[in-house]
Amino acid sequence: MTASKHREVACAILIDLHGRFLLQRRDNVPNILYPGKIGLFGGHREGEETFLDCVIREVHEETGYLAPPEHFEHLGSYVGPDAEVPGATVAGEYYLLRGVSAGGLVVTEGSLMVVEPCEMLAIASEFAPAATAAFAMLFGKQQRP
Repeated sequence: MTASKHREVACAILIDLHGRFLLQRRDNVPNILYPGKIGLFGGHREGEETFLDCVIREVHEETGYLAPPEHFEHLGSYVGPDAEVPGATVAGEYYLLRGVSAGGLVVTEGSLMVVEPCEMLAIASEFAPAATAAFAMLFGKQQRP
């Protein structure tokens, strides 16, 4: 069986009520992409769902938190070579979700990391590529006039 040469994904940076980042420490198992790395909540599009529908579903499945579509802020898009799968392409949509109550989350994959903004630089080398891309979009967006 040949693996797909194109993936479509959506993920979100979650920020809690205190301005902290809610991230996912990926499981440290060999059969997943970037085991043990720090990632975002999200995943692959299914069927005919939109990227927004995908991120809503994935965040809900992975954290138990169900946010309405209007609470997701679009950060940016990426279409091009897939840094995670050699020779493949990826289309990704990145979102921001603010005001999430960290205490109510039930993380079903990996483990929850609650990170103060001042700690981000110290852990950036542990990010999976999608997290690196999303934070570049977030901080780039915040720096614009």
